Amino acid sequence: MIKRLLNQCMCFLLLLSFNATSKEYLIVLKDHLFYPSQIIIPVNKKVKLLIENQDSTPEEFDSFDLNREKVLYPNRKSIIYIGPLSKGHYEFFGEFSPNTARGVVIVSDEEGQHADN
Repeated sequence: MIKRLLNQCMCFLLLLSFNATSKEYLIVLKDHLFYPSQIIIPVNKKVKLLIENQDSTPEEFDSFDLNREKVLYPNRKSIIYIGPLSKGHYEFFGEFSPNTARGVVIVSDEEGQHADN
């Protein structure tokens, strides 16, 4: 019983330490556009996307490349974890505004948020 409890505690602490070290990237959805529309993340690392929907309507974050889909409620923040990923370009879009709400995650050896907007 005690051994099992210790194993569970160790797993929990391991998860906490991972979350404390994962890099976070902020994406803002405003006027049915993602800002920035491009972010650069490090290769082979799991990262956290913090997406803030500043619109008064919901949007659905969708990416076939990243295999992710999540409803972004109005005036709320949402979290999506992605990676680890190989080098490349991974597109995402807003399902309710696919012509305007578009973006790309660029996975590179050089990390950092690309401010293109």
